[in-house]
Amino acid sequence: MFALACQPSAKQEATVGTGLVNPYYSRTDTTILNVPDSIWKSVLSDSVFQVARNKATERAFTGKYYKYNSRGTYYCAVCGNRLFRSDAKFASDCGWPSFFEPSRPTSVRYEPDTSHGLNRIEVLCGRCDSHLGHVFDDGPPPTGKRFCMNSIILDFVPELGSSQ
Repeated sequence: MFALACQPSAKQEATVGTGLVNPYYSRTDTTILNVPDSIWKSVLSDSVFQVARNKATERAFTGKYYKYNSRGTYYCAVCGNRLFRSDAKFASDCGWPSFFEPSRPTSVRYEPDTSHGLNRIEVLCGRCDSHLGHVFDDGPPPTGKRFCMNSIILDFVPELGSSQ
């Protein structure tokens, strides 16, 4: 494991459930990461690793952000990439936090997903390729999209002056 030298305001290293520091976590760096799963396994908690790298899904209606309504920004819990703004979050009956658009076009990328006999579109982090959830065409205006995300793969940072 190595340490990255940079200013604390430019680099936010995350301490995860393993007690290790994730040297790839940054809320400002948009460099695409190509990190092998063996390394991710050593710096992520098992539950985050299972969703992020093995495409597991947390149980519906159990995630910490499912009914969360504070104002702020959601980041990838694996790499710190900015994913969604709270003003794009909406109440959905699907059981997971739902958004109608990502914070920027490069925040996420998409892959076809035919697992479990379903035809879906998987949403991956645009920086680290971690599995976030799926996108569906049954969301509200203005996009008509429902980005159905796993809470465990999200980090939330409140807006300055907003209470949690």
